[in-house]
Amino acid sequence: MAATKVLVVDDDLNIQRVLVFTLKQEGYEVVIASDGAAGVEMAASEAPDLILMDVAMPKLDGYAATQQIRGAEQGGHRVPIIMLTAEAEVEERVKGLRAGADDDIVKPFHPLELMAKIKALLSRGGPSRPATGGEQPTLGRLAVFYGAKGGVGTTTIAINTAIGLAREIGRKTALIDANLQFGDLRVFMDLALDTASIVNAVSEPDLDVDLLRKLMVHHHSGVDLLLAPPSPEAADLVVERQRSDPDSLSKLLGLARRAYDYTLIDMVKTIDDFNLQLFDEADVIFVVMTADLSCLKNVRLVLETMGSLGYERSKVQLVLNRSNAYTGINVNNAESALGRQIDYQIINEYRGAISALNSGEPIMSSRPDAPLARSIIDFARAMDAEFAAEPVAART
Repeated sequence: MAATKVLVVDDDLNIQRVLVFTLKQEGYEVVIASDGAAGVEMAASEAPDLILMDVAMPKLDGYAATQQIRGAEQGGHRVPIIMLTAEAEVEERVKGLRAGADDDIVKPFHPLELMAKIKALLSRGGPSRPATGGEQPTLGRLAVFYGAKGGVGTTTIAINTAIGLAREIGRKTALIDANLQFGDLRVFMDLALDTASIVNAVSEPDLDVDLLRKLMVHHHSGVDLLLAPPSPEAADLVVERQRSDPDSLSKLLGLARRAYDYTLIDMVKTIDDFNLQLFDEADVIFVVMTADLSCLKNVRLVLETMGSLGYERSKVQLVLNRSNAYTGINVNNAESALGRQIDYQIINEYRGAISALNSGEPIMSSRPDAPLARSIIDFARAMDAEFAAEPVAART
């Protein structure tokens, strides 16, 4: 079998030497282009399996070279491209993704990090990746997780349900952090601050499915993540964009429906214009609750609000977390107080859940056989059985 061929496009001789040595040590065949124009020519003549593309080069910079390479591709063939950049700013990284790159790495980089990115891209199919139009249709379901009060485990359930759908059921799953000011997915899933976020997605005028996928963080659990803004101040950019152009959020969610079987959204308690639009767009609103008096009071108010907004009863479903924890109020008492049935129950394993979140490795990944993980898998399977049985509505 022929060795995997990597095209290195970089005008720095020292970088060339390091990359050639590192790649050949791993068994790759390496070809070199010293400027962007030569890189475009060699991409056509050498048919590489992957391209490492520097940004700052003479004759043609990396962005323009990548655009030309993408423009010349035919028949669904798409060679993975990793940008080599000296800038860690998200805006510069998004510029590379918009040009057609699949990933980026900031110089100076560790060879192990580069090899991990190369192997991850090649394992996803690399050059044989089909064009978007040839992909199988998705279920296109959108579900929001809304906590009746703080501390009921909404984020834990959203994260682990997403992992369950992806890993155990084999669904294409995305998870969006809509806690714009203080999102927890970066912390709970051990992710860096310099990754793209929902700010980039709603601000991108030419957003399409391919670019959306590139803005997502591909987590090793199999879930794609669209993160909250990296700072509370940046959250205002999303809110202002949604107020001035609500269609920007609708477009983002519509593209997510096209790309994924399930898009799950972790929300905050606030009911504002942004969250109201999420409620409107969702197929189902999972209200996460616990069986204590203050939470039951909040759930009643939430149900009344949802009714006043005109949502059908079936759209708002109750998820009782820590269902086996002793609070003095059992499930029957809770249902009697609310005047309706609780739709799903997830058992209590508080210490295990907190330990997993603090380690940056969700319990579905770190302890998939734990009672809590099995309970969430049961919830994910029940959710999937319900949605997969329904016909997918036509959406613009």
